[in-house]
Amino acid sequence: MLSAAAPPSDFHALYAEHHSWLLRWLKRRLHDAGLAGDLAQDTFLKVLVARSSAEILQPRPFLATIASRLLANHCRREELERAYLDALLHAPQACVPSPETLSILLESLQLVDRALERLSSKARAAFLLAHLDGMTYAQIAAELGTTTHSVKKYLSKANLLCFFAVPDFAAS
Repeated sequence: MLSAAAPPSDFHALYAEHHSWLLRWLKRRLHDAGLAGDLAQDTFLKVLVARSSAEILQPRPFLATIASRLLANHCRREELERAYLDALLHAPQACVPSPETLSILLESLQLVDRALERLSSKARAAFLLAHLDGMTYAQIAAELGTTTHSVKKYLSKANLLCFFAVPDFAAS
């Protein structure tokens, strides 16, 4: 299975040559050695499954780009979790979910967030305007400078992606 991606010797050489550098690069940005180590490993994992290491002409900028994207995704997930927890602080005590339910809700939010990443910026914006701001198709079309027909297509695609991204926890 490894030969379908990076040949082991190419990957091992890339890892041995650049792992320490990438780890230092991440530590300078994060000031969190544990998270830096996790992101460095995730970066090399993405390289391992995605391509042949021999194809990488400039390893450090390539690795830094992957690590930056992983870091941005991590920060976005943390921001999403903080916003949700902040909203819970302002909710009546009777509405606050149990720790188990909270864990499931946070996982579901992350799955929806990952699904929305796959959409175009207009489709993502349409989804958020409809579901968070409660805007109508006409209002969304005016906001995005498009037609209501396009908004309907955007929302259909976004809703389907999100629906299938989150497992039915109640059924399990």
